[in-house]
Amino acid sequence: MNAQLKMGWFEKHTQWLLLVPTVLLLLALTIYPLIYSLIAMLHTVNVRTGERTFVGLQNFVEIAKDTFFWNALKNTAIYTGVGVAIEFLIGLGLAVLLTSDIKGRGIFRSLLLSPMMLPPIVAAVIFKVMYIPDFGVLNWLLGLVGISGIVWESSADTALMSLIIVDVWEWTPFMFLILLAGLQAIPLDPYEAAEVDGANHWQIFRDITFPLLKPAILIALLLRIMDTLRIFDQVFIMTGGGPANATETMSMYIYRHAFRFSNVGYATALSFIMLILTTIVSNIFIARLKTEEVF
Repeated sequence: MNAQLKMGWFEKHTQWLLLVPTVLLLLALTIYPLIYSLIAMLHTVNVRTGERTFVGLQNFVEIAKDTFFWNALKNTAIYTGVGVAIEFLIGLGLAVLLTSDIKGRGIFRSLLLSPMMLPPIVAAVIFKVMYIPDFGVLNWLLGLVGISGIVWESSADTALMSLIIVDVWEWTPFMFLILLAGLQAIPLDPYEAAEVDGANHWQIFRDITFPLLKPAILIALLLRIMDTLRIFDQVFIMTGGGPANATETMSMYIYRHAFRFSNVGYATALSFIMLILTTIVSNIFIARLKTEEVF
C-alpha cells in the first residue's frame, strides 16, 4: 500500500520533479552570482583573504569621478554607434541587392555569411597579422595606390577604427541575414499595387519596403548593440585597451579592475552600471518594437 502511495505521489508530481535540476542549475549560475555581485558592489573586497569592508555607495562615487571610466564609456559608445551604423547600412544594401533576381545570388549569400562563421578571437588574430605595419597585407595594398603605411593598432588616432573594421567585417553578415529574412517575409501585394500606381524604385523602398521592414531592423539593431556594448575578446587580443587607453572599452576596464588590480567591489559596481545601460537601451528598442505592426 505504501509503495502504491509513493508511486502515485511521484506520478502526480513528475512535471515538478523534472524541473528541480534546472532550477538548481539556474540558482547556481545566475541567482547566486547576482546576489553576490549586489553585495560585493557595496564593499571593498580583499581577494587574498576574502575580507569585505562595507563602503556603501562609495564605489559609485569613485566611478563618477573616474576619468578612465568616462573614457571607456566614450570608446564603447563610439565603437557601438559607428560599428552598428556601418553594419546596418551595408547589410541593408546587400539584403536589398540580393533579394532582386540576379544571377548567382545563392553563391553570393553563402560567401557573405562566411566571416560570421569564424570565432571572434580567430578574426582578431587574422586582422592583427594583416595590420602589421611593415609586412601586413593592408599596408601593402595601400602602397600599391601610393598611400603610405598606417600604424593601425599603435596609434591612438586609428586604433579604435581598426577594431571597428574587424567588427564590421565579421558581423555585417549577421545584419544582412536578419534584414534579408525580413525582406523575404514582406508580402507582394503592396508592391504590385505600387507598380500599378506608377511608383518608382525609391518611392517603393521609402513607402513600402522600409516601413514593413522596421520590425526586422529593430531586432537586428537591438541584438548587435547589446553585443557591441560588451565587446571584449577582440580588444583584448588586438590592442589590450591601448595605446594610451584609446581602445579601452567598458568590458576591458572592468576586466582590468577585477583581474589585474583585484578590485572586485569596484569592478562589480562598474558591471552593475553596464547592466543598467544595456537594460535601458534594450528596453527602448523593445518598446519601439511593440508599437510596430508585424505582418
